[in-house]
Amino acid sequence: MTLLGTFKGNPRNDLGYFNTVGRPDPEVVFHRANLPRVGLDDVAALTSGVMTTAALYLQDGDLVSNLTAISAGTAAGSPTNWWFALYSGAGALLGQTADQTTAAWAADTAKTLALASSVRITRSGIYYVGIHVAATTVPTLLGCSAARPVLTGEGNLAQTSGSGLTATAPATIATPAVKRQVPLVIAT
Repeated sequence: MTLLGTFKGNPRNDLGYFNTVGRPDPEVVFHRANLPRVGLDDVAALTSGVMTTAALYLQDGDLVSNLTAISAGTAAGSPTNWWFALYSGAGALLGQTADQTTAAWAADTAKTLALASSVRITRSGIYYVGIHVAATTVPTLLGCSAARPVLTGEGNLAQTSGSGLTATAPATIATPAVKRQVPLVIAT
């Protein structure tokens, strides 16, 4: 047994796909993403009036000012409220973007929204990015399908919470339910 356990290959070669998570030069613009840029598809991650949160690893010292999600093949139809929010790993609200009310969100469009106040991360770990859209037709999002937690202690990669939400993000992620459709989220 070695430091790498029973793995016999070159870790750099085996983990090369991680390079697709970042931009070609990650030194140019700070960002954190929860999924690689390849293998993504159109996923039905949203339900009107319900918040979907996606797990995102952030590092101590990160300064998060903006959150981004990307619509896929379906645009938002007649939205009444939509916003993004950042939550701690324990589910406490850290920041929210302005409510976009009836602003359009077209298909295949990245939306980057500024948090009301930037959030300095003081502890490395899992955080959650919340996406909420109340609309006649919610947009589909660029993302992937993932397995539910299998092992004791595994967290949800995506989850839903709340109902009948409008302009304000809930103070906590209450009673989360696992969601197999994981949207791509980016913090900058």
